[in-house]
Amino acid sequence: MGTKNTKYFVAVLVALWIAGTITWLQCVGASLLCYIALGGHHTIWLAYKTLPRDLVAGVRYLRLRLLVRWAQGSDYCLADLFERNVVKNPYKVALIWEGKKWTFKQLSDYSNKVADVLKKKNLKKGDCLALVMTNRPEYVATWLGASKLGIITALINYNLKHKSLYHCIAVAKANIVICSHDLVHSVLEVQPLMPGMQVLVSCCNGAPLPQDTPIPYVSLDAELEKASAELPEELQSVHFSDKLLYIYTSGTTGLPKAAVITNARYLFFCGAVQFLADLHHDDVIYNPLPLYHTAGGMVGMGQVLVFNATAVIRTKLSVTQYWPECVQYNCTVAQYVGEVCRYLLNSPPQPTDTQHKVRVMFGNGVRPQIWEAFTSRFNMPVIAEFYGATESNANIMNYEGKPGACGFLPLLFPKAYPVTLIRVDEHSGLPVRGEDSLCVVCKPGEPGEFVGKILPSDPLRRFDGYADTEASSKKIVRDVFRRGDMAFLSGDILVMDEVGYVYFKDRTGDTFRWRGENVSTAEVEDRLSHAADDADAVVFGVEVPGCEGKAGMGVVVASAASLQQRLPQLLASLRRDLPAYAVPLFLRAVADIDTTGTFKLRKVDLQKEGYNLPSLLKSPEEDGHCLFFLDQTCQQYVPLTSQLLQDILHKKCRL
Repeated sequence: MGTKNTKYFVAVLVALWIAGTITWLQCVGASLLCYIALGGHHTIWLAYKTLPRDLVAGVRYLRLRLLVRWAQGSDYCLADLFERNVVKNPYKVALIWEGKKWTFKQLSDYSNKVADVLKKKNLKKGDCLALVMTNRPEYVATWLGASKLGIITALINYNLKHKSLYHCIAVAKANIVICSHDLVHSVLEVQPLMPGMQVLVSCCNGAPLPQDTPIPYVSLDAELEKASAELPEELQSVHFSDKLLYIYTSGTTGLPKAAVITNARYLFFCGAVQFLADLHHDDVIYNPLPLYHTAGGMVGMGQVLVFNATAVIRTKLSVTQYWPECVQYNCTVAQYVGEVCRYLLNSPPQPTDTQHKVRVMFGNGVRPQIWEAFTSRFNMPVIAEFYGATESNANIMNYEGKPGACGFLPLLFPKAYPVTLIRVDEHSGLPVRGEDSLCVVCKPGEPGEFVGKILPSDPLRRFDGYADTEASSKKIVRDVFRRGDMAFLSGDILVMDEVGYVYFKDRTGDTFRWRGENVSTAEVEDRLSHAADDADAVVFGVEVPGCEGKAGMGVVVASAASLQQRLPQLLASLRRDLPAYAVPLFLRAVADIDTTGTFKLRKVDLQKEGYNLPSLLKSPEEDGHCLFFLDQTCQQYVPLTSQLLQDILHKKCRL
C-alpha cells in the first residue's frame, strides 16, 4: 500500500502546515488524497465494508467489559448475581421442564438446601463434587447450591461408562458423587476403583435405592427434606475469581480433560452471547442441549442465572418436538449445535416450522451448505453462530447471521481484540515462525490455527487451564505477537476472508466431532485395540456426505476373515466401554500399520484412503470383505459392499 511513501508525503505536508504555507484543513485533505493515491483506497474500501459491523460489535463488547468490570469490582460470584435476580423477581419462572415450572425462588431454595446438606457432610470451599445427572431443574440447582459454599462441581457426561467415567471423577479429585436415580448403576460399575467414595442419590421419586452394595449410598431427597432453605453465610467468602465448575473437553491426550471454569469465565461466556446476540431479560430460551456441555449448561443456562431470562429444558433432545415446544412455550430464542440444525432440516415439514416466535438461534456448528436452506424453511431471522472452546480465551461470534461464518476479526483495529490465525506446519502441527522467531499471521484465504493472546490480569483474556497442569501447558504457545507473550492454542484450523469473516475448516490433533460431541481418537483406539486382543489399531474421522462433522473409522491389524468373525464380540465390547457417538461407524482390516521413527502408528495415509472401496479393493472378489459398516438397521457391523457404499454416498442409508 506504499506505507513508506505515504508517511513521507504526510510528513512533508505537516511540515508545510507548521510553516504556515497551508492550512490544517488543506493538510488533512492533501494527506488523505496522497494516502488514496498511494494505495490507501483499500483501507477506505475495507472501512466501508467492515466499519458498521465492527462498531456495533465494539459497543456490545464494551457493554460486556463493563459488566465484567462491575462484577469484578463488586467481587460478585455467580451465586451473588443469581440471588440479585431472586430478590428482584422471586416468582418469575426460571426453568420449564416437561411441563413443570420452577420459579427463581424455588431454584434458590433448593440450591440453599443442597448447600446445607453438603455443609453437614463437612465439604468446604475448594472441595469438589462430581455431578452425574440427566437434564432437569435439580441438575442446575445442585451445582448452584455447591457454588454457594465455594465447592467446585465437575459436570460429567452422563453417557460415560467404566474407565472414562472413573477418569472424570478421579481427575477432578471429587470428594463426593451426586447422581440421579436412573444413573446409579453407571456409578456402581466404577465403585471398585474408588472405595469409600460416598454417593448421594437424587431424584428418586420414591423409588428404592440399590441394595447389597458396598457403596455408602445416601438419599439426597431425604436429606433435603431436613435441610435449611436459608442462604448460607459461606457465600460471603466466595469470590469473583474462584473456581466454579469443571467442564470436560476431549483433547489429543485421550481421555477427557477437566477445563477450569471460574465465576469470571462463566460470566464472560454467557455475557458475550447476551450482548453480541442482543438477547433480553424477558426472553424465553429453548435449550434442549445437555447441561454438562458448555453450550447448554453455561452459555444457555447463564441467560437465566445471570440475565433473568426463562429457559425451557428437556431430558433429551426431540427433533419432532423442537418447534412444537417453541410454539407451546412462546420461545423467542433457541439453541442448537450443528447436528440439531441438520436433524431439523431433515425432519418432515409441519405447521410449527413457521408458527414459532423465535427471532434468533445461537450455537455452533451449522454447516455452510445447509445455512440458507435452514433459515428459509424455518423463517429464522438470524442464526448467531459462535466459535470458542470451553477453556478458550479466543472466542468470536457471527451476530449478523453471515451464512457459513463462525465469527469475524476486526481488520481495521486488530489490537482491540487480540485473536488471530497463525500458520502451522501441515505435518507436525507446530506453529510456523518467521525470521524474527515470532509466529506468522495468516493472510486472507490462508488456513491457520486460531489463537488468542493471554493476559492473566484481564478476566476476558485469561486462560484458566485444566485440572491437570501438564495438559494446560500444552495449550500455550509463546512469542506469538511479540517476544515474551503467550497465546492459547485452539487446536482448530480456520480460514478468514478478505473482510474478516472467519470460517471453520478442520481440527488439528487427534480429536474429531460427531453427533455434536468431541471424540478422542486416542481413547477409542485404546478400547478398539483391547477389544481386538491388543492388536495395533488407529482411529480417525472421515467425512460422510450430508453429515455434520466426521464419522469414526477404525483400522485394525488383522485378517479380514478373523475380524469379521469377531465383529459381534468386538461391537459389544465397544458399546460397553464407549458412548454411542464414539463407536466407529467404519472398520477396516489391514495386514500392517506403518510406524514412525519413534514407534508411533501412522494414520495419515490411512485417513486419506478413508472408506473409498475402489482404491482399497484388490479384486472384485474382495468386495466389502476388508471394510465393515455399522448398520443401524440391524445394529451390527456388515461388509461394506459397493452397493452399500453407493447408498451411503447418496444418503440412502440411515447413519
